[in-house]
Amino acid sequence: MPPLAPILKRFVPSPISKMSSTVSIMLAEGRTLFDFSTGEPDFDTPEHIKQAAIEAINRGETKYSPTEGTIDVRKAVQRKFERENNLGFELEQIIVASGAKPLLADIIRMIAGDGDEIVLARPCWPSHVGMIELAGAKPVFVNTLQEAGFIMSPENLSAALTDRSRALLLCAPSNPTGAVYSSQALLAIAQVIRKHPDLWIITDDLYEHIIYDGRAFQTILEIAPDLADRTIVVNGVSKAFAMTGWRIGYAGGPRELIDSVGKVMSQAAGCPCSVSQVAAIAALDGPRDCVYEFVQAYQARRDRSVAALNQLPGLSCTVPDGAFYLYPSCAGIIGKRRPDGALIGSSSDFADFLLTEYSVAVVPGTAFELDPHIRISIATADDTLDQGIAQIARAVLQLVT
Repeated sequence: MPPLAPILKRFVPSPISKMSSTVSIMLAEGRTLFDFSTGEPDFDTPEHIKQAAIEAINRGETKYSPTEGTIDVRKAVQRKFERENNLGFELEQIIVASGAKPLLADIIRMIAGDGDEIVLARPCWPSHVGMIELAGAKPVFVNTLQEAGFIMSPENLSAALTDRSRALLLCAPSNPTGAVYSSQALLAIAQVIRKHPDLWIITDDLYEHIIYDGRAFQTILEIAPDLADRTIVVNGVSKAFAMTGWRIGYAGGPRELIDSVGKVMSQAAGCPCSVSQVAAIAALDGPRDCVYEFVQAYQARRDRSVAALNQLPGLSCTVPDGAFYLYPSCAGIIGKRRPDGALIGSSSDFADFLLTEYSVAVVPGTAFELDPHIRISIATADDTLDQGIAQIARAVLQLVT
């Protein structure tokens, strides 16, 4: 076989996708599993959104759209940014794509290349790392601490920046930790960024609406509007509206960058799904009762699950402020042994023990560049979540020193 691209030698597939494939195989074999590995809402897409799509199909709105999305969907995004984030983008500054994930990847490729660095907090979403590496650039991590709520400090950010830094990638609420940056924390980060005038800011705000305890979400551009000429705000409908399969992401930013992303999409992706764009309009412009109900359910799950995990010897879980993940430390588990005598030497060993012996699928912290931790998605039905957490408890109590 002829050789493949050299970049594949240092580029690995998403560990979350790998775990999802393993779970799919086990389910196909008839196994009963408690799957906490995937960040996908267990709720159905709200009825008014589905109905809008059905009506679009019946009207025959099933053709190609402009590469950057229809005018109508971009106007809906424009209204959303103004209404919810106090951001006034012109229509030419907005682009809609087949999901926020490929949009982020295209943005990074437009900003960085071989030898460049993209700075991001650790722990981080594995696909952020993959996108950076796929562009030929290098991820540079800013370490965060569990006791500080996994928030990036301005001092650590400043230390990570070099003359090769091309962008700061800021994800909040965070996947995997649920960390939410206060306005004071964002102001401190903005102060650091102002000292680096050639640095881009990319915000991944996909979990914007999944935020708890009455907190208010703010994106950094709202806090520091003077950074508008080098900030691109990325969001989507997947998480808030339980629309993962509809594949609609969007972004607002400097026109030159948006135009560049559109050029790449025109050659490599084409337009987003026409029906999904109509559904996205209904989501962005429609009632938010459904989102409120989702968030209330997630918060109740969070509270129950964190309390249960913190009662277990060897586990320590902070209370996330947003998103729908828990990221407990399993440092107290490392060094213990399974009932069969096998050593738990890493979070991967612990995750394997949970999966093979107790039918619980979690993602080890190695996937997120910070160990020893595991990520637990609470975007699953209440009974499944509670039973799965009980299984984790049984597993932990079987370990011996």
